Amino acid sequence: MVDEAPFRAREKLIEKQRLFQSIHKHTHLKGPVDKITSVAIPLALAGSSLFLIGRGIYNMSHGIGKKE
Repeated sequence: MVDEAPFRAREKLIEKQRLFQSIHKHTHLKGPVDKITSVAIPLALAGSSLFLIGRGIYNMSHGIGKKE
């Protein structure tokens, strides 16, 4: 049986595990770029969708863009 080398050294894994367990934040905000992917992008999508819904309601209530 051939013994393969692990993808990462055990010491590096233990070091990363200690780092992430010592941070007292929510799990989805522990990484350095996680605030962008977990907070900023969903807020931008929600904001743009609310804008488009609001514009559609405004256009419908004022009859803008109605085909005759």
